[in-house]
Amino acid sequence: MTKSALICLAPGSEEIEVVTSIDLLTRANIKVTTASVSSDGDLTITCSRGVKLLVDTPLIHVAEKIFDIIVIPGGLQGSQCFQNNTLLIEKIRQTHLDGHYVAAICAAPALVLEYHNLFPYSNMTGYPTLKDQIAAHKWVDKRVCYDKRYKLITSQGPGTAIDFSLKIIELLQGAQKAAEIAKQLILPPGIYDYLPLTSNNNDHQ
Repeated sequence: MTKSALICLAPGSEEIEVVTSIDLLTRANIKVTTASVSSDGDLTITCSRGVKLLVDTPLIHVAEKIFDIIVIPGGLQGSQCFQNNTLLIEKIRQTHLDGHYVAAICAAPALVLEYHNLFPYSNMTGYPTLKDQIAAHKWVDKRVCYDKRYKLITSQGPGTAIDFSLKIIELLQGAQKAAEIAKQLILPPGIYDYLPLTSNNNDHQ
C-alpha cells in the first residue's frame, strides 16, 4: 500500500526544508500532498527567501483525510502562522492520536509542537537558537531526533533537511529504500546513508 505524507506550507516557510522534503519523499514513492495553511487559503506560498511555491490544496480540504505522516517545515514567520492556526494544531494532534507519524524541523518544534504542548513527554530537537523555548528535559542536540515512543521526528534546520527526509523515508519505506535514495544524492561525509556498516564504511554513524 502506498504511503502518504501531508506537507504543510505557510507564508514564510523555509523553502529548503519544504522542497527537500517534497523531493526526497517523492523519490521514495511516498505520495506527497502539499497543503496551504495561509489565512486566506492562497495556493501560492511566498517562502522565507521570497521563493514562490504552488501547493496542491488548502488544508481545510484535506483536514479529514488520513496520512501516514504530517510534515511541518520551519521558517520563523511560517512557524508563527502554523502556531496560530487551530485547524493545523488539531490536525497534528489527531495524526498523533491516530498512531501516525509527526515530523517538524527548524523553528516548528519550538513554536508549534512545544508552544501547544502537543508532545509533553517526547524528546525533540529544533533550531538551536530556539532551544530555550523547548523544555530542558526534552531537548536533544542532534541533527535528527526520533522518539519512537511517540512517533515524532524533529530536526534542526535547512542543513539537516536531507537527514530529516531520509529518516522519514526509513520509517515509512525501510532502511533499504533510504539507502537507495541516499546513494542518488552524493552525500557529504558524515551524513548517515543507511548502508550497512562494513570495513569500508566506517565513517557512517
